[in-house]
Amino acid sequence: MNTRRSIALVAAALFASVALGAAGASAAPPTQTDATAVVEWNEVAANTLAAIPGADGGAPPAFQINMGMTQGAVYDAVAAIGTKQYQPYVLKQRFGAKASIEAAVATAAYEVLTHLVSTAPELAPFPGRAGLLAALDTEYTTSINAIVVAESFKDQGIAAGLAAADAMLHARQDDGRFGPSQWVRDPRPGHWSPLLNSSGQEVLDPTPWVGGVEPFLVDSAEQFRSAPPLALDSPEYAAEFNQVLNLGRATGSTRTADQTYIAKWWQWPPILAWNDVARQLITRNDLSAADAARLLALQNLSGADAAITCWSDKYYYDFWRPWNAIPRAGEDGNEATTADTGWTALITAPYPEHPSGHNCLDGAHSTVLRMFFGDVVAGGFQMTSTSALLVAGEPRTRTFQTFSQPCAELIDARIWAGLHFHHGDVEAQRLGVNVAQYGAAHHLQAVRH
Repeated sequence: MNTRRSIALVAAALFASVALGAAGASAAPPTQTDATAVVEWNEVAANTLAAIPGADGGAPPAFQINMGMTQGAVYDAVAAIGTKQYQPYVLKQRFGAKASIEAAVATAAYEVLTHLVSTAPELAPFPGRAGLLAALDTEYTTSINAIVVAESFKDQGIAAGLAAADAMLHARQDDGRFGPSQWVRDPRPGHWSPLLNSSGQEVLDPTPWVGGVEPFLVDSAEQFRSAPPLALDSPEYAAEFNQVLNLGRATGSTRTADQTYIAKWWQWPPILAWNDVARQLITRNDLSAADAARLLALQNLSGADAAITCWSDKYYYDFWRPWNAIPRAGEDGNEATTADTGWTALITAPYPEHPSGHNCLDGAHSTVLRMFFGDVVAGGFQMTSTSALLVAGEPRTRTFQTFSQPCAELIDARIWAGLHFHHGDVEAQRLGVNVAQYGAAHHLQAVRH
């Protein structure tokens, strides 16, 4: 196994997206409205959607779908005002050049977020629902009251936001959210089986329906299917098996203290991570409202499709996790693997292994960010982990100079966590890259005047 070569292949695919995105991002002249409202409501959206209980739509893949809906509506609201700079996503209606972009952004985000919070099925207790809705009401009222323009222009902006939200919500009716589980139980070697909790109950995916959701930008969830897991009897599989056997175990691991810290540091939603990075760079680079809305829409719609494609793949392959594979190595037909019945992972997750969900999303988000800012970021950017596994004294905020750095680190981090085999990580990032490149090449493109 050549880890450096695998990471280089992913990086090469990522770099290939830069020319495509950069051309699209700079083709239209910027508007005179800054991105303050776009940035503020992106943060409101991320914090609101993260507070929904996992089974009700707050688990990372469903969270990403909700974020895609919100940012898609914000983009359409901004793009519908004045001279057309970018092709719309779903909203075809146009509004006057003096319509308030700030009002349009706030209204589109507020309407979609309110709908998502109020209609989330209560598959798990949701005691914070009323509080979230009240907070959204307050945030929206404050935003609208702070806009200093003629009331007619504010009203036009509100109308644009309402139209964009309605178009998005209409487009996503009966799209497969909260549909049937994609999992079919299979006891054969190579297939995933859930862990048991302290009460002896199976720990199952809170959102097993994600792979059956209609994508936003790609044609189908199968369009960019990842390469299959390695054959159980292959030397490549044995090498990856033994790598995670030694590095990923909860106790007695050969990983360093720094590797353990990094494995725990990455255990937080990539949606929060990369939207925060986008907000930093939008503000630092003084992007216009139109360009910022386009960036966040491409980023989160691509992320949503990466989640959908990834979860489709997870249940299509149904590949076992290391904690399934290592105790049952006597069943894999590979003489180079040896069972360890007491093996446990540092970190666990309640769904099949291949491909890595975290890496799918990171691959999509970082690809879009590269399109706008290049790989090397002057001054770097910060990422602040919300991982519950970090303890007092362990740094939460880290600085990266390129998008390649965190993506390469994450491939290793999921192995150090005992969550994934190397192949599942690499294929996941490749999946995210492919989805993002396709989305940018076929949607939200600049209008040539």
